[in-house]
Amino acid sequence: MPRTTRALGSLLLVAAAGAFAVGAAPAGNAASAQAATPLGQVVPAPASVHAGGTPYRITAGTRIRVDDSREARQVGEYLADILRPSTGYRLPLTTQGHGGIRLRLAQGSYGAEGYRLDSAASGVTISAREPAGLFHGVQTLRQLLPPAVERKSVQPGPWLVAGGTIQDSPRYAYRGAMLDVSRHFFTVAQVKRYIDELALYKINKLHLHLSDDQGWRIAIDSWPRLATHGGSTQVGGGAGGHYTKADYKEIVRYAASRHLEVVPEIDMPGHTNAALASYAELNCDGVAPPLYTGTKVGFSSLCVSKEITYDFVDDVIRELAALTPGRYLHIGGDEAHSTSHEDYVKFMDRVQPIVAEYGKTVIGWHQLTGATPAKGALAQYWGLDSTSAAEKAQVAQAAQNGTGLILSPADRAYLDMKYTKDTPLGLAWAGYVEVRRSYDWDPGSYVPGAPASAIRGVEAPLWSETLSTSAHIDTMAFPRLPGVAELGWSPAATHDWDTYKARLAAQAPRWDALGIGYYRSPQVPWPAQ
Repeated sequence: MPRTTRALGSLLLVAAAGAFAVGAAPAGNAASAQAATPLGQVVPAPASVHAGGTPYRITAGTRIRVDDSREARQVGEYLADILRPSTGYRLPLTTQGHGGIRLRLAQGSYGAEGYRLDSAASGVTISAREPAGLFHGVQTLRQLLPPAVERKSVQPGPWLVAGGTIQDSPRYAYRGAMLDVSRHFFTVAQVKRYIDELALYKINKLHLHLSDDQGWRIAIDSWPRLATHGGSTQVGGGAGGHYTKADYKEIVRYAASRHLEVVPEIDMPGHTNAALASYAELNCDGVAPPLYTGTKVGFSSLCVSKEITYDFVDDVIRELAALTPGRYLHIGGDEAHSTSHEDYVKFMDRVQPIVAEYGKTVIGWHQLTGATPAKGALAQYWGLDSTSAAEKAQVAQAAQNGTGLILSPADRAYLDMKYTKDTPLGLAWAGYVEVRRSYDWDPGSYVPGAPASAIRGVEAPLWSETLSTSAHIDTMAFPRLPGVAELGWSPAATHDWDTYKARLAAQAPRWDALGIGYYRSPQVPWPAQ
């Protein structure tokens, strides 16, 4: 049964972190030095860690120094908002002075999301070429501070940052998490909560599954019944809901403030019962089916032979693209069992150019490789270890021909799979996925025959047939989400279950401070309760 740990005793993990030793503390401050989190005890694992020197201590006199730029100031304000409640310190932002915590945009070999963190007795400096790098560096700084820093009331401290240097940049540019808001609807506030959880682990894509058989969740002005009728229910027959355009823009804005890009998905030609129920003319027989609140798949399809289908698709993509500043628009394409192969290919040939017309890059589930992926398109692989060699070869061939791959193997990365037979939430069609299984695979070599250069990254989908609350999301995402995040960020050379499980265990007191419930897997050496 999932439980939330109440212990804050992460000190036992200092030994487990092995080589990541803390540098010497000032005389008489040995106890405080031991309290500093080892520099390498971070998830995802940094690319390079050089520990040593005196820890930096945040005090009432600490200032957050930022460059005279709006982007750096925004990251500084985000950091201050985290630190002020728990430390009780003012931590003013300034562009002047020396020491303290410095956030610095500078030219260098950091890459688009990389950063360097330097910590010494005089202060902590995070340097990056881009604001995203500064933001990711701040997530590392958070994890180097005691877990109590996440609390919203004043805590005793001390607030030490171990001495040394971290140089860090991601393995993959695409590090995503998907939230299914169609099977069960989640409010803007619930999505924002998940965004904050994703940001802590340097996830940079939020894939929103906005339509399915059970619900249509985004307002489309030219087809208003999609939201008002198609969005009026959910699995089990609840009230459902939908996002107004203002709601969706707020999700996009909030995600951008955490350096996440929203990837909206309208699944088609299958998984479309909510749309078909809303407009009879989208059905081949002209008869609208009833709304659906079950969990079966593969029974619905847009009418490929009707021209109005493409008017519908054009309107939806046009309006959604106008709301979405990100590069991608996901067109689904999975489990189209009620669409013939010939019609599927014809449909994808018509729809992919519409996505391009409105300035977006196509993403589709890997069944898209059974058609002709558009130039630059990405295919999201959700097969299993046991998926047929022929299906894997089809995906690999597309990758060899230039289609990029996002890896979401269902029996590894699907966060809605049960941990064990006793997990009360989730499904088990892809098997049970314990924490080690979710972590212990290599995206670079997972699909046989796919060039390593074709792998754009990873994504952890969370389908919501059985999930309806933020507590449900937390229980299924934690502790597996950080492992998938590490697969996307950290160099392959850092991959090691034994060291990872120790770093993962050290996250538990932080989750407790943040109010994140989690599954207390027996595979992980959690701090004593």
